[in-house]
Amino acid sequence: MRFRFASALAVLCLFPLRLAGQDTIPTGVRVGLTYDPSTRPGVFITAVAGDLVDSVRAMIARNLDFGDRLTVVNAEAGPPPAGRFNYELYGKLGASAVVQAAMTRQGSLHVAVHDVAAKRVLNVGDFAFNGAADFSPAWRMVVHRASDEVERWITSIRGVAATRILFVRDQRLWIVDSDGANLTPLGVGGIALSPAWHPTGRYVAYAQMADDGTHIVVRDLTTGQSRRLTDLGGSNITPTFSPDGSTLVYSAGDDGTDLYAVSPFGGDAPRRVTFGRGTPTSSPSFSPDGRKIAYISGRPGHPEVYITDADGTNAELLTEAPSGDQPYRANPDWSPDGRAVAFTSQEGPNLQVMVINMRDRRIRQLTGDARNEDPSWAPDGRHVVFTSTRSGAKQLWVLDTESGRTRQLTRGAGAARMAAWSPRMEQP
Repeated sequence: MRFRFASALAVLCLFPLRLAGQDTIPTGVRVGLTYDPSTRPGVFITAVAGDLVDSVRAMIARNLDFGDRLTVVNAEAGPPPAGRFNYELYGKLGASAVVQAAMTRQGSLHVAVHDVAAKRVLNVGDFAFNGAADFSPAWRMVVHRASDEVERWITSIRGVAATRILFVRDQRLWIVDSDGANLTPLGVGGIALSPAWHPTGRYVAYAQMADDGTHIVVRDLTTGQSRRLTDLGGSNITPTFSPDGSTLVYSAGDDGTDLYAVSPFGGDAPRRVTFGRGTPTSSPSFSPDGRKIAYISGRPGHPEVYITDADGTNAELLTEAPSGDQPYRANPDWSPDGRAVAFTSQEGPNLQVMVINMRDRRIRQLTGDARNEDPSWAPDGRHVVFTSTRSGAKQLWVLDTESGRTRQLTRGAGAARMAAWSPRMEQP
């Protein structure tokens, strides 16, 4: 990497690995920012010293804005801070915290967060690029990881910028970063449906329609190798991984379907989980503790959401208050915090994204414009990616379930659907 600096003064202030006003708090010690949790504290991001400064600052600002927990103060950055840190100035700009970053000679991004009210450094950290080329997916993921840690330092909740979304377009699998960048085809054969992430982020599973039938495939994203699981004939669709990654559950059958469990890496025969007696059963989703599974069953005469213990016992109807003349529920996804299940529901002439609270079983409608379906939770349990026709063609949108704010994730030709939000990517 190449690194240039605006002045000798900036070099003296920034290195070795020290930002202005930083030396009051040791690295890795979190003090915490005190603020009203019902508000979104303001954050100012200073100019970044080194090459690619505008891109790094813009990425951090966009990531924090997309997190919906902070308000990025939109003001001119000016030169990188040097000398005494002017907390009073940042306070007048409406900032509760200030993010200060620099590209280091050692090939990392050095970040410090300041608590404006306390006039001290809140936390610092270094994020190594490990030789990743500028603007490459790996390079951008490092900046995303730094942004997520900044959000955690300020709010105690880690962001989800360092995640990716897997989806289907033109019957093929695609991956895109959580901010809409790095749209990449996965390059698998056959018609692909219903992708799912392994909890490590290394593997994905999907249903593949090939000349010899429909199969469940597990693909290693690191090696590019794929293996087809033993199928049971008929349809083999809607795979999902257990939270510990040791089990894959999918729907299979010919005259009706049921859920089956199997190791995603071979070694055992599929084990039957549900007994639908000829009715369609599909779309499993594990609770975060792995003890229960939400799924769709046509047992009432139309598709509804059920939950069962992971071994198939104690099945119960979850969405037991159908609405509309043609009740229809589909695509359940259990939130990472275990508090809710999102699903698709027929509401009037269109499909909409709904969420049911697992404590009191109250249902809340999250969308209302156009046709909306296929919800998938982000790792923070706050954001949902879904398919919507609100822009005309089917595209992916992201919804903040607390504020209702939405943003468009994908654009371009071809319908984008069946999205699956990844776990946090720990490595660049």
